[in-house]
Amino acid sequence: MNPLKFPTRLYEGVLYEIKKGAELALSHGPLRSGKGMVSGMIALVLANFSMLGVLLFQFPDFLSTPKVREYLSFDVMRIVLLGAMALCGTLALFNVVFGRVRRLSAWALLWLAVAVVGSKLGVSATGNGWLPVAGQLAVVPYLGVDWLIFDLLATTLLFTTIEKLRPLKPEMPVFRKDWQTDFMYFVTGHLLIGVTLFLVYAVLYGVSGALADLNPAAQGTLRGWVRQLPFGYALLLLLLITDFGRYWLHRFYHETAIGWRLHSIHHSAEHMDWISGSRTHGVETVISTVVILAPAFLLGFSQSVINIYVLIAGVQAVFNHTNASVRLGPLRYLIVTPNFHHWHHSRDAEGLDRCYAAHFAFWDYLFGTAVKAEKNKIWPDGYGVVGDYVPRGFWAQQLHPIRWSGRWVDAHGVEHRENR
Repeated sequence: MNPLKFPTRLYEGVLYEIKKGAELALSHGPLRSGKGMVSGMIALVLANFSMLGVLLFQFPDFLSTPKVREYLSFDVMRIVLLGAMALCGTLALFNVVFGRVRRLSAWALLWLAVAVVGSKLGVSATGNGWLPVAGQLAVVPYLGVDWLIFDLLATTLLFTTIEKLRPLKPEMPVFRKDWQTDFMYFVTGHLLIGVTLFLVYAVLYGVSGALADLNPAAQGTLRGWVRQLPFGYALLLLLLITDFGRYWLHRFYHETAIGWRLHSIHHSAEHMDWISGSRTHGVETVISTVVILAPAFLLGFSQSVINIYVLIAGVQAVFNHTNASVRLGPLRYLIVTPNFHHWHHSRDAEGLDRCYAAHFAFWDYLFGTAVKAEKNKIWPDGYGVVGDYVPRGFWAQQLHPIRWSGRWVDAHGVEHRENR
């Protein structure tokens, strides 16, 4: 072997591995059991979580979530991180030694090594080591990396299990087409929601406090009455109020040109599963958060009630998008189910601009927007935007609301403007 050609061969080898890694990241399809793909993917996910965890420990003020810190100490998170790194290394090395998905396992080991080296560099740069500096953390806008990690693990385990136990479409794999786009929305949405909630909470707390100071009578009547409600009654009332607001906001997104420019991105998903609901433009996320949470603060609901509401809203939003055959019998006329919300995402004629509610289906029956499909047609035939004018890919979709001309052509060649 010519030693002068070694750098060139090394460079070409690195480029080849990067190319293969990119091809793997952009691929989709079922995981073949017995080939090491499942353990290899677990190792790769744990390696990436380890990198995020190392960053979290170095910059806890900006990357950790205050509410998570109340229930989960950094000592516990440190043990979880070390366990994840150990499991990642064990799975990846096992696959390499026994010749199972060696390339995938090598990528996992590479990212694990980056996490370990990064932790050492972080000790030198910040002096924090594995634990943050003792003392009170600063109250600043945060990205919520810890919430991203725990929520992704929890939702993946819970809802993929539900989808496998009661699948609507058993043939659809976990890594189906376009999963990468929805995963990007899941990650960016979780990172940005921390900043959004911090700012929204600060503004709404300030406004509600100012209103209480300006109008003490209101504080002693409506706000005081809301404050005195038992927790369960207050939570139910908040669910009713916010869902009523969400219903009309949702209709605004569908029935106005400017609203649909944003919301069409959410409806561009052609496959329904637990992660497809994450596909929401950032501007819509901010608008919806403000409009939905404003009544909660202004009416005087306690922070504990609001926190539980946010948790319930998040879980139900994910559940309603799942690839699960769930209707709940007569309760489907009261509670929004996957069947109800799948019709909302339908591109079938009878499902367009229908089923707007997020929690309680009776709003749609009350206002005449519930789907009216044939009795023998329980589920819609297909999903997505009629006309397919929303581009594919995360970054292209971010620019879609300002770049779209507003024109689209249907299957019969007829040109339309704006909403479908």
